[in-house]
Amino acid sequence: MAEAVVSFVLRSVRDFTTQEAKFLSGVSQQVEVAQTELQLMHGFLKDADRRQVDDASVLILVAKIRDAAYDLEDVIQTYGLKVATKNKGGMKNVLKRFGSIFKQWVDLHKIGAEIENITVKISNLRSSLQSYNIIRETREIGGASSLQSFERQQQLRRTYSHVIERVVVGIKDNVKEIVTYLVKEENCLRVVSIWGMGGSGKTTLAKQIYHHDEVRCHFKSFAWVCISQQYQVRDVLEGILIKLISATKEQREEIAKMRDYEIAKKLFLVQRERRCLVILDDIWSIETFNSLKAAFPLYEETQSRVLLTTRNEAVALHVDRNGFLHQPQALKENDSWELFEKIAISGRIGEDSGVYKKMKELGIEMLRHCAGLPLAIIVLAGVLARKKNVKEWETVHENVHECIRRGKFHEQEYEGASWVLALSYDDLPYHLKPCFLYLGHYPEDHEISVSSLTKLWVAEGLISLRPRRHGFEETMEDIARKCLSELVERCVVQVGRNGSTGTIKTCRIHDLIRDLCLIKAEEESFLQIGHSLHENESTNMFTSSMVAKATPLGKVRRLAIYLDENADWLVSSRGETSGHLRSLLYYDLREWRPTSKKLLLSPLTGFKVLRILKLEGVNEKVEVVELPSEIGNMVHLRFLSVRSSNINTFPSSLGNLICLQTLDFRVKNDLNIPNVIWKMKELRHLYLPMFYRAGVELKLSTLGHLQTLDFLSSKYCDLKDVIGLTNIRKLNIRLSSSLENLE
Repeated sequence: MAEAVVSFVLRSVRDFTTQEAKFLSGVSQQVEVAQTELQLMHGFLKDADRRQVDDASVLILVAKIRDAAYDLEDVIQTYGLKVATKNKGGMKNVLKRFGSIFKQWVDLHKIGAEIENITVKISNLRSSLQSYNIIRETREIGGASSLQSFERQQQLRRTYSHVIERVVVGIKDNVKEIVTYLVKEENCLRVVSIWGMGGSGKTTLAKQIYHHDEVRCHFKSFAWVCISQQYQVRDVLEGILIKLISATKEQREEIAKMRDYEIAKKLFLVQRERRCLVILDDIWSIETFNSLKAAFPLYEETQSRVLLTTRNEAVALHVDRNGFLHQPQALKENDSWELFEKIAISGRIGEDSGVYKKMKELGIEMLRHCAGLPLAIIVLAGVLARKKNVKEWETVHENVHECIRRGKFHEQEYEGASWVLALSYDDLPYHLKPCFLYLGHYPEDHEISVSSLTKLWVAEGLISLRPRRHGFEETMEDIARKCLSELVERCVVQVGRNGSTGTIKTCRIHDLIRDLCLIKAEEESFLQIGHSLHENESTNMFTSSMVAKATPLGKVRRLAIYLDENADWLVSSRGETSGHLRSLLYYDLREWRPTSKKLLLSPLTGFKVLRILKLEGVNEKVEVVELPSEIGNMVHLRFLSVRSSNINTFPSSLGNLICLQTLDFRVKNDLNIPNVIWKMKELRHLYLPMFYRAGVELKLSTLGHLQTLDFLSSKYCDLKDVIGLTNIRKLNIRLSSSLENLE
């Protein structure tokens, strides 16, 4: 993750200095040195990220690197925006507008010194990595505990064909369907791919097929091999060949003397000539299969078959686009209970007893947290199978998330669901990890709007443009949707609802995946979940609701707050995080009943580098509120949404938000909109109120990046401006009775 942060900051600083070079001329040398230092640091971080879980020293250093990179970006952009705005107005207005924000950076010398101090800090951190040789030590020495931990994981992940689950439910029809496909008389190699999220029962299904009577009668030779993320090509191919030919001692010795290409060729010929079934369990990447495919007669006449399991749909499609793809679905409620009951209770207690009824009541409640995921059900049932009475079951009920994650209380074990699911996170490329972690701020079971999510990703700077290919230039929103599709393919995100054209309209994440998001997000100081404050509560800005007990090592940069209806504050009056908070997202505002209208929104204006402010559904149950004019001082804002809020003002100071990309002002009230939108030249998505007034025509011709323009009234604009907006993709115009301006 630190590698991703430094990469994003490098790109952000580079792009900003290119666009605003004239405003950074006074500190250009310091900025250039800082960029160079970040580039040098970037080379160290890929390995550090991979090792940080096992080494506390690396954790601390990486956290400091993240914070320093973010701080550098904040300083450079804050200064650049200050100068850019200063050049567009008088000094008196500038001092009034920015006095509170930039009081610590009065002159150029102080800004340069600030950049230099952060650069020195980054340089010292890099020197620490070099002088203590932490990366090499954690790999070579770092020891025994890390190596033992890794080996322990590998042993537990390895699957064996002869070890068959004693309790299997809900897959009988799936087994029958796949077996029918495998034994179908077809004289070419076909591949069956079972793909799905970790713990969804892929390997269990594969074993049921592998040992099915009809399969055993149809095929003459069998091989099962577990690939996983760490494998040796020769070992895999050699193991398959030995199993398919039932190699004698002499044959094994002969195979051991073969060269790699000879083994691949021999295996190829065996499968072409015999009727073989090969199971490749747990393939993670296309590259993995490509390293093995020379040994399989994919385009030859043969009655052999291959069945593979993977967490990545792209792997399944790559191997054989005409093959059979199967994605295990979540268990239904009845099947979930049957699996749970057979492991946790069966044979111990009579169904007519009061104890059984109470255990069933508790069990059904706890199963909701499993959401039909077989692994989670098995882990939970396994914990409860060791509990002898209702009181112990109630204790598990109170700590159900912890039990499912770890499999045990108070100690790290590889028996829970957490480490299995975490493998999917570890396998994500660095540019997808922040996108994945960002999903953690949504509440449980939330149906996530893809349109809103992609805008947030772009505003956060998590998406970068790619080189133009075949003359077609993708927008950042297009790339964001591709990132989402890849997360879906990797089975860490589920599709909610598709649009009429097949695009994903909504998505969601499994409760356990969300738990993983929150755990990793807090470990990385990427995101925190908090609750609103009451007057009689502590003065901390928020209380963590994390299910994990991870300790954040850096500053809080992103905060999602879930309000209850009796909360007194949106934020703490102390403002502990206001100096570095980048994202502030609120949920459950519709239920909130604030005790003081005066303090409703004003405290929000103290956040100096905020980029995301999501305040949807504000104060729906009471009288209207005003959006404070001071919001115009939040010049870093990229995303501002007050959708469905009971707000009755559109401050003219919003024109100061020159970085704004998304403005969603679909409020419930009829309000007056001043002619300031034209100043927001970076706007990509503009949602106006359904009903509004304007004293003069709204100028729109400067909004060249605009892609979405919703609820525009022809009465208050010149439609010729709209014609010049060549990047528009979605346009919704409310035509007035007079259409003279169409001429």
